[in-house]
Amino acid sequence: MKVEKGAWVRIHDIILEPSERATHLPEDTKKVPLELWNKGFLLQDATIGDRVEIRTLTDRKVTGELIEVNPHYDHDYGKFVPELLQIGLQLRGILWGGEDHE
Repeated sequence: MKVEKGAWVRIHDIILEPSERATHLPEDTKKVPLELWNKGFLLQDATIGDRVEIRTLTDRKVTGELIEVNPHYDHDYGKFVPELLQIGLQLRGILWGGEDHE
């Protein structure tokens, strides 16, 4: 898939390999690379998988592997937890005095 210069994209890069990580890190952290994911405007035509340069919203130039075009947020806060709803209702009552102060 060809991606044109100026497109909003997401890139990925390995900043440090595990062998390059600081020695004082926790063991599980030292075992994995330090990775970068960043979004910005593509500075040249490219194809997914190409190494590219982007300009971020903070006007920095960053290089990495082109992995996505028009990226979007797709995270959530997990499944519904009924207990959290009850805690929220109880907290509202404590902070604002219940139904009389809505």
